Amino acid sequence: MTDRLKFALVAHDACKPALVDWATKHASLLEGVDIYATGTTGGKLQDSNPKLNIHRFKSGPLGGDQQIGALICEGKLDALIFFIDPLSPMPHDVDVKALTRLAIVYDLPMASSPATANFIVQALCNPPA
Repeated sequence: MTDRLKFALVAHDACKPALVDWATKHASLLEGVDIYATGTTGGKLQDSNPKLNIHRFKSGPLGGDQQIGALICEGKLDALIFFIDPLSPMPHDVDVKALTRLAIVYDLPMASSPATANFIVQALCNPPA
């Protein structure tokens, strides 16, 4: 059994650079977290931050969103960081809605932007004494 936090990190194509940048800025905190990411996002995170412990799932449209959703349903995540691009149409929008709905149903802390992700990582990785 591990006491490490478990975060899912996911990003739409246009937001992948922002998520990589955010993770790089918070790498010292995220090194103590088990990170679950969809395919391409996980690869970009790993390339930019090789010290992070990243478990890669399939690409979102190929089932990665559902794999993350299963972790939510099983109570195996502490947070979902999902940088969503609100300005681009998403062909797999139903998968995105299902994933965010599960986070709400299971009362999982969820961030969809760097500002909210900052609050979550600070609260969970640096809890008050």
